[in-house]
Amino acid sequence: MQSYSALTWDHPRGYDALAAATILRKNIDDIAVTWAKQPLEGFEAHPIADLCARYDIVIMDHPHVGEALDARCLQPLESVFDQSTLSEIAANSIGATFESYRFAGKHWALPLDAATQVLASRPDLMQQPVPTSWSEVARLSRETGRVAMSLAGPHTICTFMSMAAAFDDPPAVADPDVFVASNTGAEVYDLLSELASRSPAFASEMNPIAMLGYMTRENGILFCPLIFAYVTYANPKKGHRIAFDNAPRRSPGGKAGSTLGGTGIGLTARCPITPQLKQHLLWLMGRDAQVDFLPRHNGQPSHRAAWHDASVNRFWNDFYHNTAATQEEAYVRPRYNGYIRFQAEASAFLRQAMADRMPGTKAAAGLNELHRRLRGATGGER
Repeated sequence: MQSYSALTWDHPRGYDALAAATILRKNIDDIAVTWAKQPLEGFEAHPIADLCARYDIVIMDHPHVGEALDARCLQPLESVFDQSTLSEIAANSIGATFESYRFAGKHWALPLDAATQVLASRPDLMQQPVPTSWSEVARLSRETGRVAMSLAGPHTICTFMSMAAAFDDPPAVADPDVFVASNTGAEVYDLLSELASRSPAFASEMNPIAMLGYMTRENGILFCPLIFAYVTYANPKKGHRIAFDNAPRRSPGGKAGSTLGGTGIGLTARCPITPQLKQHLLWLMGRDAQVDFLPRHNGQPSHRAAWHDASVNRFWNDFYHNTAATQEEAYVRPRYNGYIRFQAEASAFLRQAMADRMPGTKAAAGLNELHRRLRGATGGER
């Protein structure tokens, strides 16, 4: 029996279904997969080449693919599966979850899990309809002082990018050399600064897991307009339920601006590819696992059918139904080698700029310069 070492991230959404699948399928697939866990911050920022040197299989985030390609530490899916299989997975995947792992003409991970930034609220505390536009978010923030912004670590720039997408200027799309137009960047920055100034101070260092966990236990946050969604908090074993809804729009009928998250299964350069491993992976990506097994084991599937399944939505309090539209049109972050560094430095830059009350046009120029410098260092694609 072939054994595989594998790495995921330390949360029930990232671990429970994979560990359970290993037990269920061990004798069926005739492989043994041992799953280790790393913190969320490691998943977001740890050098992918180092992880690939130590594991056969890695659960990864799509912005790492440029870095992985440069290090030659992942095997492209085209060398593992035939085109018809990949086309079927692509057709079944919600939004850009499959295409987000495409870089330099090939795909570098299977989209196991789908997520994006959406709004989260405590329905038992909300005394008015959930805001759907950014003007309504700002009003709720002014009236309550309990609208929290998810700005720890790389989430400052992710939130900025989501807002820019809602303002019809998704970063580095119209021109890969320009991160954001000066006018859009200044407008988004000014709104972000306003909301951040009223965000509860205790939330400033909370990653999404910490913030959502706090919201299930305490009443200090009643609403967060953009946070990477975790289905487990829609029906927690303890504490208050969190309601998730589509991301805010600039105006009614506009686009729900959001930045794509989710996770993919990457096969490292050292990973032995066997028929048994392929069978196991295709089962994980198949309808039965994605619509039934993963949701029953705290997973957050990428298969579009799961997002529209009545029984899945009934158990998870319509988490999928209420956020599917945002997931379908979520913005895909750049993936050039150097983007992970950009994500960290841009977030730190924005936090300092807001603390220093930097003018919006200057902040936008700073982001553009940082993007040009780090992207230009590799000459990479978006």
